[in-house]
Amino acid sequence: MGLFTNFGGNAAGQKALLAHQRGNYEQAAGLYEEAFRKGCARAAVRIGYGALLLRLGRAEESIEQLRLAEKASDVSKEQKNQIITHYAVAQYKLGNLPRALELLRELFSKRKTGLLYGALGCMLIETGDYEAALSFNKEAVEYDEDDPVCLDNLAQTYYRLGDDKQSAEPLFRRALEAKPESIDTLYFLAQYDMDRGDADSARAKLEKARAGRFSPLNHATPELVEQALRSLQA
Repeated sequence: MGLFTNFGGNAAGQKALLAHQRGNYEQAAGLYEEAFRKGCARAAVRIGYGALLLRLGRAEESIEQLRLAEKASDVSKEQKNQIITHYAVAQYKLGNLPRALELLRELFSKRKTGLLYGALGCMLIETGDYEAALSFNKEAVEYDEDDPVCLDNLAQTYYRLGDDKQSAEPLFRRALEAKPESIDTLYFLAQYDMDRGDADSARAKLEKARAGRFSPLNHATPELVEQALRSLQA
């Protein structure tokens, strides 16, 4: 019976990961819970649920899942790095930015990846330290000049911290070309449209952003997007 229970749990876990990947978050959450009830103990499934809980704004519950994933018998070194990255984002969402930066910097010191450049660059913007964020996000774009997250981070550094909209705009446009559904990029480019009095173009971008899949690291929250849309109706 134990083998069949575990098989059923793993099957539900695979379905949960697939639903999660497709953006069916409510379905995925139910499938993750079903997988654990049926005995699934795979690290990948725990990590997936931890990431989903972060996306749903449930950071404390996410940490619980990530800790269970870390103890899983099949957890790999690469998965441990994923766990630390998600844990750092959870700390950031709980208001502990210094701890989040500490965790990401430790990982970054061992291995530079596009994912870490993106996450760390985003959080450095949140510190408000213009020079530190600018230096790091320039390095990130040099690391991968086509990465939409790195391009957007550098653009946001200019726009939000440097009050330099002129330098930011071409970077936002490059980011959007690389990833047309990027929520933050759409949101900021809509601000340029509004500055120019092009309400129709701004509205189109904001509506596209509103329909997107928001992540824990998005600056443009659903509330900010809605607020911008309402301003166009005033």
